[in-house]
Amino acid sequence: MKKKSFLLATILLLTLSMILAACSGTKKEEGSAKPEGGDKGTETAKKPEYISILTGGTGGTYFPLGGSFANIISDETGIKANAETSGASAENMTTLKAGDAEIAFTQTDIASYAKEGKLMFDGNKVENVSAIGTLYPETVQIVTTAKSGIKSVEDLKGKKVSVGAPGSGTAANAQQILEVHGISFDDIKKQDLSFDESTSGIQDGTIDAAFVTAGTPTGAVEGLSATENVVIVPIAQDKIDAIIEKYPYYAKEEIPAGTYKLSEPVLTVAVQAMLVVRNDLSEDVVYDITKAIFENLDKVTHAKGKLIKVENALNGVGIDVHPGAQKYFDEKGVKAQ
Repeated sequence: MKKKSFLLATILLLTLSMILAACSGTKKEEGSAKPEGGDKGTETAKKPEYISILTGGTGGTYFPLGGSFANIISDETGIKANAETSGASAENMTTLKAGDAEIAFTQTDIASYAKEGKLMFDGNKVENVSAIGTLYPETVQIVTTAKSGIKSVEDLKGKKVSVGAPGSGTAANAQQILEVHGISFDDIKKQDLSFDESTSGIQDGTIDAAFVTAGTPTGAVEGLSATENVVIVPIAQDKIDAIIEKYPYYAKEEIPAGTYKLSEPVLTVAVQAMLVVRNDLSEDVVYDITKAIFENLDKVTHAKGKLIKVENALNGVGIDVHPGAQKYFDEKGVKAQ
């Protein structure tokens, strides 16, 4: 009898233990049935494995700089970065809006047009993009050769003139500069060519001149200067003043003598090159990218790398800065001047 009672008690105890264990397991499962990544407030943003950096044509400045930045980002952050050719500024903003890349080069004026939905972005605002920072002056170069006979902006009337690739910021610069001189696109034989196509066209005589907005020296123009007597058409001081008064994102710029074998310095105008990023990249990721670039500028192989300085990165930005980039600049004490 005692044995039967002991056996029954043992069975009941085991049964009770199994029930308690099952209940405990159910509670654990219920407790872990939260969305992946945990509570929203404590979620750690996932670092992307790969990012694309949109640049410009191979003959410009964006592409080689983008290659250097991609290598730096890959080495310093562990994110595989790749520089991609594109139609440059305006096209880059549109591509970021579509979510087809993460970072891009653009001009400060084009970024402002995109955010405000003006000019080539009329009715097509780009609202998902913020700034990382400005880099260096983008010089507006009106390129021709001595044999063309073109010596002034007014001489462009009736000539075959490239105003840049479709979707690039160069076309807007060309339109605004011509406008101040009383010239419209209807007064020239407008061509929409990349920098490489433009300089090739000048060399073979199919076009007479080209607008090139890029950091100097620009690869495509350097290549042209190896075989031709390059002329950069100057902009007169009174016209520079008029351009800056109407479009404040321009600044006076001088192309030094010796550039492209020029015998004298040439007066013109410039905007700023900048890096922009999609807003949906996390603060941590953009912080790491910003820090990687600005603390490894000695690894940039292009001559423009010497002009990029962290203390100037917020000058003339014109649009909101991404919180991750702002965090880095705050740590460095960088402010717009």
